[in-house]
Amino acid sequence: MSQAETPCVPPCGFLILDKPAGLTSHDCVARARRLLGTRRIGHGGTLDPAVTGVLPLAVGPATRLLPYLDGTKAYEGAVQLGIRTSSDDLHGEVLQQSPWPQLGLQELEQHLDTFRGTLQQRPPAVSAVHIDGERAYKRARRGEALELPERTVTIEQLELLQWDQGTGVLQLRLRCSAGTYVRSLARDLGERLGCGGSLQLLRRTMALGFGLEQSCSLDSVNGNTALVEPLKALAHLPQQRLAPEQWLGWTRGQRLTLDPPLAADQPLVITRPDGSFAGMALSREDSLLQPKLVLDAAG
Repeated sequence: MSQAETPCVPPCGFLILDKPAGLTSHDCVARARRLLGTRRIGHGGTLDPAVTGVLPLAVGPATRLLPYLDGTKAYEGAVQLGIRTSSDDLHGEVLQQSPWPQLGLQELEQHLDTFRGTLQQRPPAVSAVHIDGERAYKRARRGEALELPERTVTIEQLELLQWDQGTGVLQLRLRCSAGTYVRSLARDLGERLGCGGSLQLLRRTMALGFGLEQSCSLDSVNGNTALVEPLKALAHLPQQRLAPEQWLGWTRGQRLTLDPPLAADQPLVITRPDGSFAGMALSREDSLLQPKLVLDAAG
């Protein structure tokens, strides 16, 4: 589906890709840079090469807006029980194969329930996590034995879509916090069941507030492709429109009066007097707003 919003000039917004299998997230960024004619592009969350689905790309000054977007992700995927691999998916070296238990739906749901909510999760050794300034997967490929530290993640929704006792494959739908690894979920579920588990396939259906319905294929992208405008992407945050007499002070990075007052440290979308996007600010305890990103900075 093509992007619905009007492109900004110069480019400033979000290109939502439906990433195909076989490409890394960096591959997609590199191709988008060539197609859109700008190098200032970054992605909003790494997808493994085999994973498909929503990959938001920030274009131009929008790269600085990524921290303000909702980090929640949603996925649909399949877990193969009975196989333990080096990468926690079926693309790694098979380390062990075991029979899986013949569980009924109710019993399987009880096991899945232990993964709902906030929990500690260990990322896969083959992952993009940084260890001493280097990606974990690079060290793992050199044969280093890695035991990454656990991190706190939240799985808000974990729905069992289908369970095939004959093949040991279960289909899942989940909604989770940033930093959650579905490969780790597959591994940990398999460990809990005593048979091992690996991710069979995965598709991301939502990231940073963008869904598949807003995405387009990489092959359809060209210099005229419209971007999702910052105001739409940041609609979950409060806004303040500047009065004409405040505009010059804003472009100079001056603190301005916040009306109405907000709790301290609240991100705030700032718009020009005509209602168009001007940047980001942070609310302060003294009812002032502190400019954090000024698109039209003076000087």
